[in-house]
Amino acid sequence: MNREKRIWGILFVLAGCFLLYRAMLTRDGMGKVYLKPAAAAVADAPPSYVRARPDDPQAALSLPRTLGIWFAAFLTLSIFSFLYKDNPFYRFAEAVMVGVSAAYLMVAGFWDGIVPKLLGRLAPAQMSWASPSLENQSPDWWGLVPLVMSAMLLARLLPRGGWIARWPLAFIVGTYAGIRLISFLDADFVSQIRNTIVPLVVMNQAGQLDLWGSVRNVLMIVGVLSSLAYFYFSLDHKGAYGVVARVGVWYLMITFGASFAFTVMGRIALFASRLEFLFDDWLWLIDPLGKRSDLL
Repeated sequence: MNREKRIWGILFVLAGCFLLYRAMLTRDGMGKVYLKPAAAAVADAPPSYVRARPDDPQAALSLPRTLGIWFAAFLTLSIFSFLYKDNPFYRFAEAVMVGVSAAYLMVAGFWDGIVPKLLGRLAPAQMSWASPSLENQSPDWWGLVPLVMSAMLLARLLPRGGWIARWPLAFIVGTYAGIRLISFLDADFVSQIRNTIVPLVVMNQAGQLDLWGSVRNVLMIVGVLSSLAYFYFSLDHKGAYGVVARVGVWYLMITFGASFAFTVMGRIALFASRLEFLFDDWLWLIDPLGKRSDLL
C-alpha cells in the first residue's frame, strides 16, 4: 500500500510540475478565456461578448470564464479518478453533479410549470410580469384542482397523514400510464406494423426494378416473420420451423449488437469531447479550430 501511495504521489507531483510548466512557459498562459465586444445586431442592444484570440488588441481576460474552465477541468479529472478507485474527489464531483441537476430541474419546473400553468391560470393579471401574454386573460379556476392535489401530495411528509397523498399519486400514475399507453401503441405497435407493409418488388419512377430497394424490403419482411417465429413457443423449434426460428435469432443478435454498439459509440463521443476540452480549452496542447495555433 505504501508503495502504491508513493507511485501515485510521484504521478501527482509530475502532473503538478507539468501544469506549472504549461502555465509559465506558454504564451499568455494556458486555460484562459479571452473575450471581445461583439458587433451589436440591434441598435441600443445590451453589450455582448464573443471568444477572442489572446493576441487580439480588443481581447480582455474573462476571469469568471477562466475560473469556470479550471473548475470544469477539476471536475472532469475527479470523475476520471474513479478509474483508479473510489476517492473523495470523485464523491465531491458526483455530489456536485447530482445537486446541480436537481437544482436545475427544480428551477426549470418552477418557471416552466408552476408559474405559467398554475399561478398564471389562477391569477393571470398578477403574473403578467413573468409572461406578457397573461395580461389580458381571465382566471381559470380549474387550476385549483392541481393546486389541491399538489397540497395533498405534501401530506406524505406528515407523520399520520401519508394516506392522503395516495389519492393524487394514484391519479398521476394512472393518467401518465394512460397517456403513455397511447403513445407506445402508436410508436411501438401501429407504426411498426405500418412500416412492415411494404411491396416485395420495388419499382422506380421509370418503371424499372429497384434491386436494392426490393432486397431491403425482403430482408425486413424475413426478419420480422422469423423473429416472431422464434417467440412462438406453441410449436417445437425443429425442422423447417426451427431453421426459421434460428434465422430470427440471428436478426435479434444483429439488432442487439447494433444497439449496443450505438450506445458505446455515444459514450465514446462523450469521452472524446471531454478529452478535447482538457487538451484544447484547458491545456492548450491541441488547437483543432486554429484559435491560437501560433501561440503554442
